[in-house]
Amino acid sequence: MPSSISRRDLIAGTAGAVATPLFDRSPLIHLPSAVKPVVISSGNGNSFRNGGKETCVERAFRLMTSGTDVLDALIEGVNIVELDPHESSVGYGGIPNADGVVQLDSCCMHGPKRWAGGVAALEGVRTPSKVAKLVASGTDHHLLVGKGAQEFARAMGFTIEEDLNTEQSRRAWVEWKRRTDPTHYLDPAKRDQAGLEAALAMSREGWIDPEHVWGTINCNGISPAGELAGVTTTSGLAFKIPGRVGDSPVLGAGLYVDGQVGAAGSTGRGEANLYNLCSLLVVEELRRGAHPKDAGLAALKRVVSNTKEKRLLEENGRPNFGLNFYVLDARGRHASVGFGHSRYAVCDEKGARFEEAESLYP
Repeated sequence: MPSSISRRDLIAGTAGAVATPLFDRSPLIHLPSAVKPVVISSGNGNSFRNGGKETCVERAFRLMTSGTDVLDALIEGVNIVELDPHESSVGYGGIPNADGVVQLDSCCMHGPKRWAGGVAALEGVRTPSKVAKLVASGTDHHLLVGKGAQEFARAMGFTIEEDLNTEQSRRAWVEWKRRTDPTHYLDPAKRDQAGLEAALAMSREGWIDPEHVWGTINCNGISPAGELAGVTTTSGLAFKIPGRVGDSPVLGAGLYVDGQVGAAGSTGRGEANLYNLCSLLVVEELRRGAHPKDAGLAALKRVVSNTKEKRLLEENGRPNFGLNFYVLDARGRHASVGFGHSRYAVCDEKGARFEEAESLYP
């Protein structure tokens, strides 16, 4: 005869199943036997660069489906954007900091190998994503910054350039300096806001791409074998205070990957993301079984609830900054979400294309 189960035991067992700890490492998503490979990225991952024949997502998908390691494929993809002198938010020609120096940030994560590495405030190297990969694969550390990151890159054989500005980025910096008084120090909040307002005004006038005041590219992929990885790379906030590091190189903020669950990365206001460690939050929502769209929207709602300063809010109470997440789960399902309408890049067996992101607000 089957053994009887008491009502108390049944309730206790059910309660134990429901009360899943936030950071329980047991995934609720189980990898299917066959996964359709896909690469997703922010919208700037589907633009042709320097007369090239492939976009970021196309190159990453081609390499990934031809046997190249998934993370190596993604990095080769974002290298197209990093090396483009006309891309003002990533790599060579990125908008410099307040002193006119281009400082770059990047991080990457390899799901199957549990590797992660990042660099921040790196000067003189056009492809910080490659340095981040070497931090992950060749050191016992996750994040190298500033002079130390540069010396590490030099030791790994990278050529250190004197200046990563292009004529375009230098002219934008000179115009920004013209509009702000570098010797008139206001209180920190007012000075920061004055600089941001100048950058936003310049974006409206065509000096900077409006989407590149904050900038960045995030690219995530899943291989035919179901292996997940991600990479994020940026030149950071336009005209930032020297040494400022945003969310992009910080694990759990600008990027997080769990090889059994999914990957998430971001573009937009790094400080808002850092405060909430949203990429980790998104992946944990995926672990609980959420669809990528719903997982991303949950992170945006967390940002809204934690944004209290009036200078960061519109009159209707909505955040006055941009923030987008790019989410891919272990089934190959994907989505992008943001506060407003936008597009993201996708490449799969159907080819490269743009898809509409989900908007938190109408």
